Amino acid sequence: MKRRALLTLAASTILLAACSQSNTNDADKTAKAADGGSELLQRINSGGTINVGTEGTYPPFTYHDESGKLTGYDVEVTRAVADKMGVKVEFKETQWDAMLAGLDSKRFDMVANQVSLTTPERMAKYDKATAYSWSGAVVLAPTEDSRYSSWDALKGLRTAQSLSSNYGELAERYQAEIVPVDGMAQAVQLVKQDRADFTMNDNLAVLDYLKKFPNSGLEIKLVAPASELRGSGLILRKGDDAVVAKIDEAMAALQADGTLTKLSQEFFGANISKQN
Repeated sequence: MKRRALLTLAASTILLAACSQSNTNDADKTAKAADGGSELLQRINSGGTINVGTEGTYPPFTYHDESGKLTGYDVEVTRAVADKMGVKVEFKETQWDAMLAGLDSKRFDMVANQVSLTTPERMAKYDKATAYSWSGAVVLAPTEDSRYSSWDALKGLRTAQSLSSNYGELAERYQAEIVPVDGMAQAVQLVKQDRADFTMNDNLAVLDYLKKFPNSGLEIKLVAPASELRGSGLILRKGDDAVVAKIDEAMAALQADGTLTKLSQEFFGANISKQN
């Protein structure tokens, strides 16, 4: 009898504790809603600080200039967004491989590092604010070469490509002849030496090259259609829709007032902030 009474008392205690915990959780949710949303949203609404993960070693998107200052297209766009929202921004540098893990562990609130949500797994876990850069395949060839009237015109031409890259696969799809290379630097040299007719790469990488070497004698001949471009924006953990909406609003304002165009021209010599 004594044992049964003790068991009954223990069960009652557990039940009361569970009810108390449930009430506490409900109270927390109610208080959270009354306070104006998530902790991050409250920080933004009160003019606090947002923490942003970035590499700091990936020019021209995120890197340190000669004075040691962290800068780059992604960095300056994020600073402009923070300014529009009336908050301060603190960048936390991390390696690419640890970028999304740092977001998962709440080491930072969002990521600014040319991340694209291209896989179902990423799309299920993260939200992306309005894209501030668009990238896709382009064809780079000598300025005086006029053979590039369409993508189908690549058939039979020699292209310097890495065999393992998506662009090599794309070139094969258009029946171009592949000249194997280790990377873009070697590909450009082969084109300049007439050992290849063209090379295909990401438009942001090519624009960066042309900005650094304006007298290279090369130019972009073909650009992937807008429907095939990939957009990169600030990446957040799933579920904070109100914060995403605030970032989207700030991004729209930066697009309207010309800030994104100005930053695009500064870092790439072209407007990469629009899909078309």
